[in-house]
Amino acid sequence: MEWLNYHHLLYFWMVAREGSVTRASSELRLSQPTISTQIRMLEDALGEKLFARQGRSLVLTDVGREAYRYADEIFSLGREMLDVIKNRAPGRALRLAVGIADVLPKLVVYRLLEPVRRLAQPVHIVCREGKPEPLLAELAIHKLDLVLADTPVGANTSVRVFHHLLGECGVTFFAKGALAQRYRRKFPRSLSGAPLLLPVEGSVLRRSLAQWFDAEDIRPNVISEFEDGALLKAFGAAGDGVFPVPSVIEDEVRRQYGVQVVGRVDAVRERFYAVSHERRLKHPAVVAVCDAAREKLFG
Repeated sequence: MEWLNYHHLLYFWMVAREGSVTRASSELRLSQPTISTQIRMLEDALGEKLFARQGRSLVLTDVGREAYRYADEIFSLGREMLDVIKNRAPGRALRLAVGIADVLPKLVVYRLLEPVRRLAQPVHIVCREGKPEPLLAELAIHKLDLVLADTPVGANTSVRVFHHLLGECGVTFFAKGALAQRYRRKFPRSLSGAPLLLPVEGSVLRRSLAQWFDAEDIRPNVISEFEDGALLKAFGAAGDGVFPVPSVIEDEVRRQYGVQVVGRVDAVRERFYAVSHERRLKHPAVVAVCDAAREKLFG
């Protein structure tokens, strides 16, 4: 009976995952010749080449891509086994490492993660914020348990992950005091010429708003654009203009920033996704986040 050497498979998987022997060597803390030798031994055992040279780069062969899919599943199951067994230990805090796409409103993120604090088992939450692509890379090598994002994973992504729709909501426009009262009249037609504070171009919400403005023949006066949603709300709270937020956090925005509702638009939809490395969710904290979002927050 033939046996697979899982050390060899691990080195192959890391090189395929990292894209080079150099980066895999740094991650594994092994010399490059050691890793190259182990991969050659795996190729000899399989009787197939797993990598081919393309210029100065290594690319997976057809067999290599197939082997990589199996290896990815094998090590995903191994990590899952460790998580399940370790998290059964009494008194041990459950660890939840969450990647947060930097475009997500922080109030929405808090509402999504809040159910974790109510689990019977104590949970140690680690939040990392950044662009989706590097977060997905960390998710794929199990440095993260979950990524929260406002878009599903693209078909051209190089990592094997799964997205789960948590829910969606419309958009509420807010403004300070007299500004809100002024533009509340005849909403949404009143937004033509109104001073608007919007997310930067290229963001999902900005594209959705632009399409809605065109459909409704609304010509707003965009006076400021922001990458940071908290900064956008701060300018809105200071009375600089009218600004949109996901309707699901309408009450929190009203209380926290002292602003008033100008109007609501259900035609512009904000969607929120949980991205995981497993198709069927098993991590107790991840399950709690998804269930609460679907049943309560967006339900």
